[in-house]
Amino acid sequence: MSKNYRDTALQILEQIGGKDNIDQAAHCVTRLRIALKDDNKVNTDKLLTVPLVKGAFHNAGVFQIIIGPVDVERVYAELIDLTKMEKATVADVKTSGGKKLNPLQKLVKIFSDVFMPILPAIITAGLLMGLNNLIGAKDLFYEGKNLLEVYPNLEGLWGLINMMANTSFVFLPALVGWSATKRFGGSEILGMVLGLMLVHPDLLNAWNYGQAASGLNGQTLPYFDILGLFSIEKVGYQGQILPILVAAYVLSKVELWLRKRVHSSIQLLVVPITSIVVTGVLALGIIGPVTRHVGNFITDGIVMIFDVAPALGAIIFGALYAPLVITGMHHMFIAIDLQLIAQTGGTFIWPMIALSNIAQGSAALAMFWIAKNKTEKSMASTSALSAYFGITEPAMFGVNLRNKFPFYAAIIGSGIAAIFITLSGVLAAGVGVGGLPGFISIIPKYIPTFMIGMVIAIVVPLGLTYLFSKSSKLNNRDGESGTE
Repeated sequence: MSKNYRDTALQILEQIGGKDNIDQAAHCVTRLRIALKDDNKVNTDKLLTVPLVKGAFHNAGVFQIIIGPVDVERVYAELIDLTKMEKATVADVKTSGGKKLNPLQKLVKIFSDVFMPILPAIITAGLLMGLNNLIGAKDLFYEGKNLLEVYPNLEGLWGLINMMANTSFVFLPALVGWSATKRFGGSEILGMVLGLMLVHPDLLNAWNYGQAASGLNGQTLPYFDILGLFSIEKVGYQGQILPILVAAYVLSKVELWLRKRVHSSIQLLVVPITSIVVTGVLALGIIGPVTRHVGNFITDGIVMIFDVAPALGAIIFGALYAPLVITGMHHMFIAIDLQLIAQTGGTFIWPMIALSNIAQGSAALAMFWIAKNKTEKSMASTSALSAYFGITEPAMFGVNLRNKFPFYAAIIGSGIAAIFITLSGVLAAGVGVGGLPGFISIIPKYIPTFMIGMVIAIVVPLGLTYLFSKSSKLNNRDGESGTE
């Protein structure tokens, strides 16, 4: 059956108080994000009956309506056409949400605004790195050999994929610098230049820095001698997040301060060079060293928790990740994953995220078999497929949370799977698609163990959802709702 996006947009408008109740509207991968003038005008119960609407909730002053990938873009286009509003960004909508955020919400918002635009590059790099690791892994396809040894002609392809995979991680500060300065109101191109400066070839990478700092083979740390007044270590920040985040913030503030005070006739000459020079010195001399230690401290703390009580850490994270998606706080884990990868060569957080997504999809799939209503069956099947490929919002909001017991089944299954892979030491080489294709990003020697975790994340939610349904009122509700 074809989807009437205009009719869906019309019905959504009606249930949220009409176009006059909308301040701004935007969309992300799966959700309409709307800044409302009066939240009390929303009829949530009727809104949830609108075709394609899988869920709705308030978060940090923004009303979010779950539609699903692809469909959300088309509904949004119709909404914009009907209201004659200008298109807005997610950041614009969050800013006009009208509710004062607490410090933690502000921090989460910053991470979300910075990482969402560059997420495709990070995921692509993670998948390519995983594919590269599969080609070079010994004992995975042939005993005692890797594919390169069996098929030497793959050497060129392996090298090309390796270069593509490393690009986003090598130049990650440039990507973050561009996105962060845009978020903080500065010039994106200056943020990109600042990020590239932090990974300049003249600066030591982490490996060479470690050797020089330890004095291995007589090596010493090189310095920039600034007029004999002070010295700055020639150290780069490849793969680091905090240094460029803080530096981009400082750059934006310096630039905005100068714009207000420098005459427009010479702004182009004075503002960019002054902003880069001032922030560059601060970034290499103060911001970089301090934030590197802070980042290492945070990473070491997380690693220590999982070393001391791995099962407890795993069950807490595995069970709480899905609820964190509801609040938007899950965006913070992207920075933690990247910091772990840069510092230790792998992350144990992302594999648990992938299993959490699979668990939500499995619970929704169980609802496809349990539900008697045709509409609910259709929503459950499409939502489960979406979750299995990393987009969990339709399954979580449209199926699992609506019925409650599938959501409980999913977080239990996710927790059990997380304990298993954590105790087994499973690590991912990068951040990939958080669902069934997730095994590609796992370090090859851990893939068999991760796949057992995947089976747990499928079987446990399926079984528990079925068992929980026996004691619920779902069947009665479905019987009353008919099959239309």
